[in-house]
Order: sequence, then structure tokens, then C-alpha cells
Amino acid sequence: MARVVVLGAGISGHTAALHLRRLLDPRHEVVVVSPNSQWNWIPSNIWVGVGWMKAQQVTFPLRPVYDKHGIDFRQAKAVALHPEGDATTVKGFVDVVYTDPARSGEVQGIEYDFLVNATGPKLNFGATPGLGPDGHSLSVCTYGHAEQAAAALAEVIRKLKAGQRQTLVIGVGHGTCTCEGAAFEYTFNVEHELRAAGVRDRAEVIYLTNEYELGDFGVGGLTFKQSGFVTSSKLWTESLFKERGVKSIVRAHVQKVEEGRLSYETLDGVEDTLDFDFAMLLPPFRGQDLQAFDREGADITAEVFAPNGFLKVDADYTPKPVEEWKASDWPSTYVSPRYPNVFGVGIAFAPPHPISTPRKAPNGTVISPAPPRTGMPSGLMGRAVAQSIADMIKTGSSVPTHHASMAEMGAACVASAGAGFTTGTAASMTMYPVVPDYDRFPGYGRSLTETTGEIGLAGHWMKHLLHHMFIYKAKGRPGWSMIPE
Repeated sequence: MARVVVLGAGISGHTAALHLRRLLDPRHEVVVVSPNSQWNWIPSNIWVGVGWMKAQQVTFPLRPVYDKHGIDFRQAKAVALHPEGDATTVKGFVDVVYTDPARSGEVQGIEYDFLVNATGPKLNFGATPGLGPDGHSLSVCTYGHAEQAAAALAEVIRKLKAGQRQTLVIGVGHGTCTCEGAAFEYTFNVEHELRAAGVRDRAEVIYLTNEYELGDFGVGGLTFKQSGFVTSSKLWTESLFKERGVKSIVRAHVQKVEEGRLSYETLDGVEDTLDFDFAMLLPPFRGQDLQAFDREGADITAEVFAPNGFLKVDADYTPKPVEEWKASDWPSTYVSPRYPNVFGVGIAFAPPHPISTPRKAPNGTVISPAPPRTGMPSGLMGRAVAQSIADMIKTGSSVPTHHASMAEMGAACVASAGAGFTTGTAASMTMYPVVPDYDRFPGYGRSLTETTGEIGLAGHWMKHLLHHMFIYKAKGRPGWSMIPE
């Protein structure tokens, strides 16, 4: 009998767990460790954040789903890995601290034959003084944060209706943030709500980003064919900003956030301040601060994890100039190079380098997006690793059998630009591959025909359909495995 332990129950971890249970016979154990009792379809937190959906529409309890599928759920937080075991066991194990109210604070070591690290990101609000719900800005990273943002937006609209002008700043709160697409999406949902409330003329909406130019989205921008012409996500995005009257501040790093004011510097070294009445600024991500120890108890964290806390996998981490970056630098099987039974998927794996060109301000401040790896890529990684582990258990092999390189996969993204069944719009984008490959696609790095962009009501309907489809899939309901990641 083998035991597979999955750390994290987000898109990647939950996907891996469901597929593992589907692929392995009942005598093998699948254990999920997550500090949260609820599953959250994070893409729809945007709609919670403007009051279009309630938190219960984007969440559901994990335990009933895992009980139904025969998955052992431990509501706990992983704190340390022992991939070589210790003096009392030769098996690898993970130390966890229970967050389950019935066992709160209890510490346990859980042995494993295979481990999948899908812990997701630590929301690093502390990287910018005053950033986050405990400081002076808002967030939509969790459904709880999104509810707070919705309440604050409702108050802004109340003041606007009373004749008070308001400035709303939406974007990222640090020069190394990722998830610019989510900030873009929330910006236009807020703008839509202001128009729907009849108060848009009294509100100034400002998008603040670390992107070098609009439409970068942390992937270096997109180039695609539209109506027979080659165009770019920069032109496409700029037209939407102009159409909606949204101002933008690009190439920016937020230095600190105070009550009603933020300070920032730009890539050219200029420092400035911006007063606001409402600020939703996403934080940078880092790993979950897991430690790792060898059999003798020596700390090997720096050998197993990158400095940012993400797990090292089968990527090429050799430092090299951007001109020498290759698609082959990116991981394919997500296995630890040191431990063949340990995998890292979703945001939990350490990327070899950014996708967008890295840049620094004159004083050395990094102002450049970190690479996104959420949503569809996370699901594909989770499934591929589950398939590899299932094959390795069945055959006794130590070599992963399935691959899901971001340099070989496509991805689709539907970013809502305003909710409403007749008035909503969305920006629908596809890219292939996610990580540019200039050897296969000279000049652009991606296929011009399989990379697309379109804005319209149809995209909103697709976004709404995807919301219901993926929650159905995540609940493991009949036919769930036939719905693509």
C-alpha cells in the first residue's frame, strides 16, 4: 500500500487529489493537508469583491467532498518536510499543525510514499509597509478579503451618490507582484459598477501596475492576428482603458501605503505620491515558509527550496541573461531534483526566471512582474503529476511519466470587465504556449493563430459558465473528470 500526501487544496492540489483517487485503487491512501476547511474558486473572488456574488457562491466545504471520494482530509498547516525520514523512520514525513477546531494546535508527523507540494502562495503583504487589509489597502485574494472590498466599494458608491468625488486606485502593491490579470479584471468590474450606479462621472479610476506597458500581464504581452492584421495586447488593452476612461500608472513600485495615500517610484527613478479614497492593491507572493531537514536533522531548506520559498523542481535554475533564456529552462514533470518522490505544482514550484523582461529602477528596485502560474496551468500540472505518481506506484518506476511544461501548454483566460447578463463584458484571451518559445515561433515566441484576444458580452457568458462548470468539477460530481482542467 502507498500513501500520497497532497499539501494544499487549491486548484492544483485539489485537482491532483481527485485524479489520484480516481487513478489508484482503494488500498492506496490519498491524504490532503490544508489549513482551510473551504474550497474557493478564486477567479470569482473578483465578483465577490464588487458585490455581484456572495462568498457562499464561490466556496464549499472540503470535507464532504473528500469523504465521498475516500480521500483522507487533515485540516492542518504543513510546517516542515523530512524527505529522508529521521532516526525513527526511513520514510519521508511532513510535520503539520492542526487548524481543525477539534484538534487545534496539535502537532503530527504524517509519513508519505509520495508528496505533492501544492501549498500555493503566502500573501506577502509585509513586503510593502501598510499594504493589505491589516494596513491601509484592500485585497481580493481570499473570499474574506473580497467581502471587505465589496463593503468598502459600496461605501464609496454611497459617498459618490451624496455628491462627494472619490479616487479609486486598483492594481499591484509591489514591484515584483504577479496576477496583473486579476488587478486588470477587478479594475474594470469596479468601473462597470460605478457606471451601473450612475456615479462614474464623479469617480477617478486609476490602474497602478508594475507592468512595463499595459497588456503585459506578466507574460511579456501577447501578439496575435485580428481581422487579418497582426496586433498586440498592448494596443488592445490601451483601447479598453481609453474607452472606459481609466487612467494608468505603469512601471511602478509601491513603497508604502498610508491612510488615504500611497508612495511609489517608477522605473525611471521618479518618486511620487497618490491620494486615494479606495485602494485595492494585490500583494507579492512567496512560498509558505516550509522548512526541510535531512535524516540527521540538519536544515536543508536552502537546498530544497528557492530563496523565495518555492520548491525547486526539474527546471534549469542556472543564472543567465534574458537573451539566453530558453523554453527548455521551464520544468516539465515538477519533480524535486533531489527527491524523486516529491513534487511541486501550481504556485508552489519555483520558476527558473520571469516571463516578462526583468527591469530595475536606477536605485536597484526590481519593477517587473513575477511569472503567473495560476488557473488553467495549475490544474494541468496537478493532473499530470497525479498521473505520473499513479503510474509510478503501479509500475514501481522512479521516473515521472507525464509532462506539463508551461512552455508546451496553451492557456485560456477570461477576464471579466463588468458583470451583468445583458450588460457584462469580458476580455477573452488564449495563448500558446504560455512561456514563449522563440525557437519554435521566431519573432513572436507564440503561435499567432492560437494566441487570441477579444472583448464582448459573449466572454462574460463564458466566464459565468466556467464559474459553474469548475465548481461542479471541484465538487467531484458525476462526470467531473471529463471537464478539462
